[in-house]
Amino acid sequence: MSKPSILVLEDEVSIATFVCASLSAAGMLPRATGRAVHARRELATAPADLLIVDLGLPDEDGITFITELRKTSSVPVLVLSARAHESQKIEALDAGADDYLGKPFGVGELLARVRAMLRRAAAAPTAPARLRVGELEYDRASRELKLRGAAVHLTKRELALFDALARALGKVLTHRQLLAEVWGAEQVDQLHYLRVYMGHLRSKVEADPAEPRYLLTELGVGYRLADE
Repeated sequence: MSKPSILVLEDEVSIATFVCASLSAAGMLPRATGRAVHARRELATAPADLLIVDLGLPDEDGITFITELRKTSSVPVLVLSARAHESQKIEALDAGADDYLGKPFGVGELLARVRAMLRRAAAAPTAPARLRVGELEYDRASRELKLRGAAVHLTKRELALFDALARALGKVLTHRQLLAEVWGAEQVDQLHYLRVYMGHLRSKVEADPAEPRYLLTELGVGYRLADE
């Protein structure tokens, strides 16, 4: 099996070196550059399986780089940035990033995020028809959700919300992304809708809704369906 190729777009040499060393030790093939213009040249000549992108680049904002990238590529993008404000995380995810890891970070978490993203990218170009997470089973064709083998009754809206999360298994979906998909683009500011229905969903599938195992919160950003 070929080693995954990772392009690290990070202008701080010490961090880029550390990230590349960690990825290399984990059996991956990383390469690094510190400028967006160089990253575009790299990708044109040698495509990558995953990008790790810092937002504070010297020649271009990382959000702009991701936005432009998404016009032509669906390669997974992990944002690695010291920008800790929730609005910046949301902006990066809305621009097309797949996940976000703030600085400082641990090697274990970095590698776990990278492996999960590579796994999802390799699994299939489209969402699986059936998925299983822990004791949850979901059949997208029949729109049936089961918990420990027993059918879970969901309303039409609850089902739409769960299905959106299932199609992006393991990936963070922002509040605006979920609201647009489930309620429509005109309702993207109605966060209370999402909170109420997420509460309904958790009450039906979680052993302890206050400590969810499946429907996870990314504080101030959105939600994800656990993929393991």
